[in-house]
Amino acid sequence: MLAVSGGPDSTALLAACAAYGAETPVHAATVDHGLRPESEAEARAVAALCGKLGVPHRILAWTGPKPAHGLQAAARTARYDLLARHAVTIGADLLLTGHTRDDQAETVLMRLLAGSGPAGLAGMRRERPLGALCLARPFLDIPKADLVAYCAARGLAFVRDPANHDARFARARLRALLPVLAGEGLSPERLCRLAARCARDAEALDRAAVEALATACETTDESRLILDGGRLRALPEAVLVRVVGLGLARLDPDGAERLERLERLVFEAVLPALRSGRTLRRTLRAVLVAVTPGGDLVLSPAPARRGPQTRAL
Repeated sequence: MLAVSGGPDSTALLAACAAYGAETPVHAATVDHGLRPESEAEARAVAALCGKLGVPHRILAWTGPKPAHGLQAAARTARYDLLARHAVTIGADLLLTGHTRDDQAETVLMRLLAGSGPAGLAGMRRERPLGALCLARPFLDIPKADLVAYCAARGLAFVRDPANHDARFARARLRALLPVLAGEGLSPERLCRLAARCARDAEALDRAAVEALATACETTDESRLILDGGRLRALPEAVLVRVVGLGLARLDPDGAERLERLERLVFEAVLPALRSGRTLRRTLRAVLVAVTPGGDLVLSPAPARRGPQTRAL
């Protein structure tokens, strides 16, 4: 299934897939966020183009109240939720989007300013799970200008979302800065090269963390995870923080935590306690993190809060 907004990137994706003539039927969907008066007509225009190309199409409307803050993030979450649910209804297991090299460069720059680690600086992955789907971005190495030229050469009309240049949004402000940064050497190509290197390193660190967790694990059941403190102390710090993160995710699969809080827990509390032989009790997400008198690290569900005496990170 194709996610087609009507912009040049997704319009090129639609035309290319329709021209390819794959054996597997191609479907398309457009999310109407209802944030601009023109959005309904733009979605209908995509439907008309799909009709000409012989591609089944569905308009998915984001209904209900819209948040006053974090609008773009909320719209993105709603968009993928709608697309994923529609894909399930038509039996699709692959969702393609038209993200380009320009989008990747903007993502890396935003995460760089946010202080992300290697996993964040790896940017958007070419493929990743989205519920039961595989989300894939086949144009991630292609400049947007090439796709605009592709549409122009074939007489394909497309729309330009004014939000892409709305200074109220951080991504739009950074997009405006990219030509200046490129003049200083920080080009989209170099930002994408950074993403590729960080993805490579993050993958290696993640594999090492999975192996380290399996090696250090002494006892595990549905309620707790006991890790050998001696093995943890011997790990490189970059691997250790991932091991603890994996342990937290195992106990609280639906939780999420910023890297800064996880690093603070590991480097300012857990690791000093392991090295000094002190005991420790902290909570992060819904998990109690404890260093025992014997020097092991134990992760278990955090008890219910009982008042201001409960100590939390």
